Amino acid sequence: MMPFSDEDLKPAVGSIIKSRIAPMLAKDGGAIVLLDIIDGKVYVQLQGACVGCSASGSTLKFIVEKELKAAIHPELKIINVPQGMEDKLQEIE
Repeated sequence: MMPFSDEDLKPAVGSIIKSRIAPMLAKDGGAIVLLDIIDGKVYVQLQGACVGCSASGSTLKFIVEKELKAAIHPELKIINVPQGMEDKLQEIE
């Protein structure tokens, strides 16, 4: 169980993404956007060079997830939302 509400998590997650994660991805032409947080699940979308990149799964796990879990809470669940699924977050696990 998350000790924070989704609303509490948004500014913290957004800040980590903007200050730590986005600059790392930008070095390789990639980008990341925080779409929403629902029930402690962080929905992000990898963009730019990350789309279709074979390493995007590793990027999500070893950069995005690792940074957010270390900085905020070890039980955060990070979900990459495919292009075109932005309005169907509840269908993605």
